[in-house]
Amino acid sequence: MAHKTVDVAIVGGAVMGSATAYNLVSHKGFSGSVCVIEKDPSYQQCASALSAASIRQQFSSAINIEISLYGIDFLRNIGEHLEVDGDKPRIDLVEGGYLFLATPETRHILEANHQTQISMGADIAWYEPDALLQKFPWLNVEDIAAGCHGTSGEGWFDGYGLMQAFRRKARSLGVPYIDDEVCALERSGSGWLISLKSGETIEAGTIVNTAGASGGAQICEMANVTVPIHSRKRSIFTFECRDIIPNLPLLVDPTGTYVRPEGHCFICGCSPEEDNDPDSYSFEVDYSYFEEHLWPTLAHRIPAFEAIKPGAAWSGHYDMNLFDHNAFVGPVEQAPNFYIAVGFSGHGLQQAPAVGRALAEHIVSGSYETLDMSELSLDRLYEDRKLIEVNVV
Repeated sequence: MAHKTVDVAIVGGAVMGSATAYNLVSHKGFSGSVCVIEKDPSYQQCASALSAASIRQQFSSAINIEISLYGIDFLRNIGEHLEVDGDKPRIDLVEGGYLFLATPETRHILEANHQTQISMGADIAWYEPDALLQKFPWLNVEDIAAGCHGTSGEGWFDGYGLMQAFRRKARSLGVPYIDDEVCALERSGSGWLISLKSGETIEAGTIVNTAGASGGAQICEMANVTVPIHSRKRSIFTFECRDIIPNLPLLVDPTGTYVRPEGHCFICGCSPEEDNDPDSYSFEVDYSYFEEHLWPTLAHRIPAFEAIKPGAAWSGHYDMNLFDHNAFVGPVEQAPNFYIAVGFSGHGLQQAPAVGRALAEHIVSGSYETLDMSELSLDRLYEDRKLIEVNVV
């Protein structure tokens, strides 16, 4: 039985795990060894490959805004950060902005969020209905009281490309990726003994759990840590429209339905109601949801979408934190030398650059340096202190 010893073992090698690995071995204060354990080396089923891959500053909580302000700067300069042997990765970042719309009943929420965002330096423009119609003449604003549009710093990108860029950079810096599955964890001195499905074992001084929807909660359970993280299915639908919709941002309707351009086509989706959102590991697509909910909603908001041609669709899974829909990040007091970054609830791709750096800093120095992530600590679960994010998309 093969046995390996490392200073830090990262469980989950998609975007969050690879971002953490890259930041750790790049940290000037770190000289130890790192390995990444990934049970699906094809990455075909990870959220990094299957999500809508977008970034926004339009959050209601300051910590999420800070994380995304850092993230957009990283994405803009990804070629410099993650270059390998002169090859600079491209993720096709499009800063088309988010467009959040509010009804008369929700205008006050949008207004409060906007004040928070601009106070922190986010480039978000406020529009009254007439101004909305002037800027976006294809938009139906009859039931809209206001809108906010990210003039810069928001948009979409190649999420799979970002994940692979982090992974390639980490590997180029000497991080081995182990194609295996964690079956058990047990204490070994001040560290951990990791048992793998292959029968091999790894002794690690520190474990970082970035296993996402497919294993984040289970890895926590192996460390005797219980988290309310559940795998929830989200589907993305594509369609074509015979009319051109110029300058379409990532539009978020008051119903929660979103749509954005994707090349010459469009993609859309919506989170289901909580009472119709069971745990799921299925990748099946419910096409009736598009016909009965998404299409009518989109056609109401953008009348040109009454005449469209539905296209392909796919499903993936988010690690949903049912406590407050925000991630748990950082060390776990009840399990020494055990770190988590789970429960991102759909925000993992955009938050990976900042969270990966924060985890690396804390592992090296015992504290946060660039961004203070203590507000995302698991402690808030035990203290019943929810971090409420108003705009959950």
